Amino acid sequence: MENNRCIVSVIVPVYNAAEFIEETIRTVQAQSFGEWELLLVDDCSKDNGCDVIERYMALDSRIRLIRQEKNGGAAAARNAGVLKARGRYICFLDADDLWESDKLSSELAFMEQRGAGFVFTGYEFADERGKGLGKIVHVPPTITYGQALKNTTIFTSTVMIDTDKIDREDIYMPQVESEDTATWWHILKKYGTGHGLDSTLVRYRRSTGTLSSNKARAVKRIWNLYRKQEGLSLVKSLYCMCFWAFRAVLRRI
Repeated sequence: MENNRCIVSVIVPVYNAAEFIEETIRTVQAQSFGEWELLLVDDCSKDNGCDVIERYMALDSRIRLIRQEKNGGAAAARNAGVLKARGRYICFLDADDLWESDKLSSELAFMEQRGAGFVFTGYEFADERGKGLGKIVHVPPTITYGQALKNTTIFTSTVMIDTDKIDREDIYMPQVESEDTATWWHILKKYGTGHGLDSTLVRYRRSTGTLSSNKARAVKRIWNLYRKQEGLSLVKSLYCMCFWAFRAVLRRI
């Protein structure tokens, strides 16, 4: 397939994701909007995931493989993708998540309608096979920095960023745990309101052993973001944490 025109750059950090990567590639290929490039950033995987990627690359020129020289984690992999991205719009997709076929087209139309630079969508929790569990996370129509501190509803695989409105330098993720949340806070703090499209366009595969499945670590990560990354006071951190914990539980029951 020859299609070198690119409007949307889809960035996927890949580490030992051979079990899921073929399905991930296909979920992008199935998009009703076709002017995309898929940047799969391999973070020194030890499985055969790159062989799978290369087979798809041979058939679809929109797919690109970027190999990291050393393992640096998800933030470094995503940043490498942003650096190489050719599209105006940046989307992130985790290697085990799935998109509905109208994800890109719906989000682009919504972004244009709102004149927004930073948008995100609703999503559904899925099992390890990618089958939806019926538990849907709804998102607010707008969110500010202050609101986002208390409600980490922005899920990475749902985000779309317009680089004509958000500087690429502000998309690069810091080398901290929950680097994606830290990035969304930074963007909202600097640029103002983000816009939520309350449509279920993403399936979030909750694989056993993922960081987000460990609740104690999740609490520690968010607490460190409040205190170290954002420099919030003890009282403000506790205040935000109470709201965060309540809403995090609601999303999962």
